[in-house]
Amino acid sequence: MERDMVQLLTPDGRRVDHPEHAFDGTIGDLVGCLRDMVLARRFDTEATALQRHGELGLWPPVLGQEAAQVGSARALGDLDVVFPTYREHAVALTLGLPYQQLLALFRGCDAGDWEHLDRFRNYQIIIGSQTLHATGYAMGLQLDGLVGNPGGPNAAVVAYHGDGASSQGDVNEAYVFAASYNAPVVFLCQNNQWAISEPIGLQSRIPLFQRARGFGFPGVQVDGNDVLAVHAVTTWALERARRGDGPVFVEAFTYRMGAHTTSDDPTKYRLSAEEAQWAQKEPLLRMRALLETELGVQEQWFQDLEEETDQWLKEVRSELLRSDPGELDQRFDVVYAQSHPLVEEERAWHRDYADSFLDGEGGPGADAGQS
Repeated sequence: MERDMVQLLTPDGRRVDHPEHAFDGTIGDLVGCLRDMVLARRFDTEATALQRHGELGLWPPVLGQEAAQVGSARALGDLDVVFPTYREHAVALTLGLPYQQLLALFRGCDAGDWEHLDRFRNYQIIIGSQTLHATGYAMGLQLDGLVGNPGGPNAAVVAYHGDGASSQGDVNEAYVFAASYNAPVVFLCQNNQWAISEPIGLQSRIPLFQRARGFGFPGVQVDGNDVLAVHAVTTWALERARRGDGPVFVEAFTYRMGAHTTSDDPTKYRLSAEEAQWAQKEPLLRMRALLETELGVQEQWFQDLEEETDQWLKEVRSELLRSDPGELDQRFDVVYAQSHPLVEEERAWHRDYADSFLDGEGGPGADAGQS
């Protein structure tokens, strides 16, 4: 463990103390953390399989990052708002958001006009732009009088982003505005070590959390595979933001165990030895070890959870397969509120392209057998 990194649960499942941060949850909270992580991982595995079978156009796996997401999500208050990237599946599920919305987006059935946007804003595909949205929303909370009230009500914002996004101009501009206006926003960076195929060492010469000092607000590095530590640090950061003490940068030091998306092949750019090393720090196994050895949770509970998850995933799969993604032509109707000439031009191009696949009208293979 790095010297500055907050850790409350070791990779072998032992509780350890930290001088500034502690997990104050109950046994029920501990069990709930593991349950949320198991459901998120199984859901993620199912979605990846559905994409491989052509039922989803794309899927960005969250494999390995469950603790960073579940721990932070469980720290959120009722008035706090999340601005996610495209990978916060575990956050959404922990908050109880409909899983159908997540799958529909990647199936092409949904343009992101989701329910529950008062608490969880829609997925952002453009790298890092959600941090500016989050900062502006946080500034709005100040203007609405929802920050710094003794006894409440108070609210804050969590802006999720990855290590790759920390190199984006939009993200650094968000840091500047957040610091300048003392906005109640927590920048939760899941440093999963790889920005697609670029390692973190090529992006930053210092640990990412140390960058926050240059913008004028605190930065904390936490073991992102330790759900207890992530919860404790996020709780502290949110409480600080709500009372009006400004932004915080939290670097959840974790690892993307799977691909960047299902169109990516990580074997092309990283070593199996690295993956094996990080597998020893895996978040679900260390939490299970804690429940078994220190809390005496029996094997039957884990079996029951697996059976419950199996049944739930059957419903997830059946419901997805019953959904109709519709025709791509319909997607052009929801780009703008009114007709736009460029969109209509693109719609016409798409129609011509789709028509080229009709029998007798060209398209791939139309001239097969002719020489």
